[in-house]
Amino acid sequence: MFDTNSAAWHDVVSLGASIRGRTLYPGDEGFEEACSGWLLTVEHRPAAIVVAADADDVAAAVRFAAEAGRPVAVQSTGHGKSVPADGAVFIATGELRELSVDPRAGTARIGAGLRWGEVLAAAAEHGLAPLCGSSGQVGVMGYLTGGGLPLAGRTYGFAADHVRSLDVVTADGLLRTVSPDQEPDLFWAVRGGKSNFGVVVAAEIELLPLRTVYGGELYYPGEDPRHAAHVLGSYLAWVKEQPDQMSSSVTLLRLPDAPQLPEEFRGRSFVQVRVVYTGEEEQGARLVEPLRALGPEKDTCRAMPYAQITEIYQDPKNPVMAHLRSALLHELDDEAVEELVSFVDPSEPGGPFPGIELRHLGGALNRPPVRSHAVSTQGAAFHLWLRMPAPPGQADAVRKAADQALDRLRRWDTGAMLPGFLFDHDSAPERVRRAYAEADYRRLAALKAKYDPNHLFRINHSIPPFSKGERTRS
Repeated sequence: MFDTNSAAWHDVVSLGASIRGRTLYPGDEGFEEACSGWLLTVEHRPAAIVVAADADDVAAAVRFAAEAGRPVAVQSTGHGKSVPADGAVFIATGELRELSVDPRAGTARIGAGLRWGEVLAAAAEHGLAPLCGSSGQVGVMGYLTGGGLPLAGRTYGFAADHVRSLDVVTADGLLRTVSPDQEPDLFWAVRGGKSNFGVVVAAEIELLPLRTVYGGELYYPGEDPRHAAHVLGSYLAWVKEQPDQMSSSVTLLRLPDAPQLPEEFRGRSFVQVRVVYTGEEEQGARLVEPLRALGPEKDTCRAMPYAQITEIYQDPKNPVMAHLRSALLHELDDEAVEELVSFVDPSEPGGPFPGIELRHLGGALNRPPVRSHAVSTQGAAFHLWLRMPAPPGQADAVRKAADQALDRLRRWDTGAMLPGFLFDHDSAPERVRRAYAEADYRRLAALKAKYDPNHLFRINHSIPPFSKGERTRS
């Protein structure tokens, strides 16, 4: 909390005079709610919150922060919370809710406050589809600026490939429209550089003429390690034969014996395979047949409206206390299968109970995009995402368990990461650097020195400004 008699407090309170939306200060009604979000493991204690009504509010807040020497934090839904925004000017973009679809051009214009579920519904009215991830609750702008790993990524590449332009407020308080023709370097950097270069208030994206996909999930019992290894090994062999139209993932899941879970899931382990095929239904069913031959306990694969694509993953819709980690992996061998299966073996010591997802990469994800950006798989075969419940008071134990899990998979780790999957643990500079090819990181740092030399946007997975390879400020 701030001392309300201090000069700093009065400086911050003066911010409200230039804001059309709401300005909240510690102790105000709605303050805690405005800076909370879906991921509850990071708590913010900003000096002030600007609930922006429009882009002008965002620009005014950025100019104020620059003049006051305070950092800027930005959040729409809070899925990607990373660094506590203590003492910052916190800009909440959740009320920037512009949404229009141009069916003739096959594009959508999207405000920073929207979530993918809303865009999916609006596009589906015209038989069109955006490249979204596994959750309709995720905010559009954080997803796009992190690159966006779509459920149909092997067919169409990263979501950042399909961004036409962005409206971004930079550290000088100017609203810029960036595109391949307007400030192309900044356009390149923001798509992958996340919030390091400004506050994105709107985007224009391409939509796909995709009404349906063939998709769903197959659940296999995982209590018997030999059977789990057979399913996982068979899946890894299966993906090597798949066309680019088939995107998929496999999750090894170990559930606690908890009363809030359905009885059929309590205390059990599973191997879950999820598929999204963008071709014809009949061909999709034929491609999935080898997975069905493994005897799933549950099979939901079918032709479905694209607007329902996020239902395949059934991601949590309510805020969670979870520890999230990620890595990019090489091809996996029999030893990797044995190691992965051990995490869900019920004979091993109990919790915390992990969910380990391996997303199959390749296809369009590994090819250069038409509109170059800062995101790359760096040649990896799989993306690993580790999700572990983190109840209050157990954070240290959960982090230690996650470290141990990743250490056991180190032999297959490429050393790289995706910028859209950096969470609280990954805010250290050396880990942020792993999210980019070395040449891309140097280019990002040089552009940071040009557009944000005073490092105003540092409440994030920070890329410090460099000039000619040397640090200019921190």
